[in-house]
Amino acid sequence: LNTTMARHNDLGKWGEGVAADYLEQQGYSILERGWRSGHKDIDLIAFKQGILAFVEVKTRKNNAYIQPQQAVDRHKIKLLMTAANRYICNNNIDAEIRFDIVAITGTDYSNYKIEHIEQAFLPIPY
Repeated sequence: LNTTMARHNDLGKWGEGVAADYLEQQGYSILERGWRSGHKDIDLIAFKQGILAFVEVKTRKNNAYIQPQQAVDRHKIKLLMTAANRYICNNNIDAEIRFDIVAITGTDYSNYKIEHIEQAFLPIPY
């Protein structure tokens, strides 16, 4: 097993946990963590005040290379759209939909920065 990849996955899981805790503190209900549809996944699906938020969590040790939210490119957005559409159809969702990013920079529970970007991007027409 590639230890660099394993550390990257651990960082991602840690970041998802931090993001879920943060969103809950902000009054969101976390409906799903790591929801998968085939090869597509949605990190967090959260609900608050009639809005269903599909949340992409980006975790970085530092932002020396790229801001975490810059890592969500057009291809990733299309994958998220497809997965979100599947989730909405499978669960007969009738709510306002939003795509958010939670960007976490740092690796230490006592020393990290969290940024919640609501409506981080709009759906891309197919």
